[in-house]
Amino acid sequence: MEPVSVLFADPVARAFAAGILIAPLIASLGVFATLRRMALFGEGIGHASLAGVAVAVIAGLAPLPVALAWGVLVAFVLYHLERSTKLPPDSVLGMLFTTSMALGIVLFSVFTGDEGLEVLEETLFGSVFSVSGLDLALAVVAAIVIFGWLLFAGRSLTFLSLSKDSAFVNGVNVGLHTLLLYLSLAAAIVFGVKLVGLILVSALLVTPAAAARQVAGTFKGTMVATVVIAELAVLIGLWSSIRFGLPSGAPIVLAATALFAATSLVSGIRKA
Repeated sequence: MEPVSVLFADPVARAFAAGILIAPLIASLGVFATLRRMALFGEGIGHASLAGVAVAVIAGLAPLPVALAWGVLVAFVLYHLERSTKLPPDSVLGMLFTTSMALGIVLFSVFTGDEGLEVLEETLFGSVFSVSGLDLALAVVAAIVIFGWLLFAGRSLTFLSLSKDSAFVNGVNVGLHTLLLYLSLAAAIVFGVKLVGLILVSALLVTPAAAARQVAGTFKGTMVATVVIAELAVLIGLWSSIRFGLPSGAPIVLAATALFAATSLVSGIRKA
């Protein structure tokens, strides 16, 4: 039990553990999100989570669990509005995330003091070194549940990501798996806000998957390469953050972008 106690007690150990769990989780979901052209989803849920963080600060609660519940609620409302209105998904998402972010800004401005400003800065730019034991425990549970679902429903999600008609023909419950994808993405993205901040979180959803597609020849290969690239980006980014005293978000995203450039170069050499 001692290694576990050390992991939960040391902030740097918690930061690396959280990054190693969260980045591949978002990146794996990003493979399906990019196939469905859902890059805006990461941006939207990340910005929407600001209201949840503000509510937590005002109520004196831990920000991550409240933001997590808020993000999942926004994803559920998005799914419901997509099915019950004639509006295109990006319009519904744009309306929800701007409204939620505006609410968060108002709540932070009116009801929080210096503590609120500190939490706001962490939310905008990421502060993985402030991950608490509770945050890490929630990340472990989320990783087990979502990765378990991906292993169980990977084939169905692949059909769904390529074409709803194809998914329906192959017996996939389109409505259920779409909802579960939205909820999983929302949960993973809220954790990602802790890692890199809401301004940059969509990069974790898109960049590792895009980099993997440059070098992988199969869908399974893309998933494996995506996880490896996400892990490398986190390890390089967190080391850089500690070494140069930077917020955690920017170095992680820059590392992911550098890996994308490297895989693009490899892909270009192969085709030459």
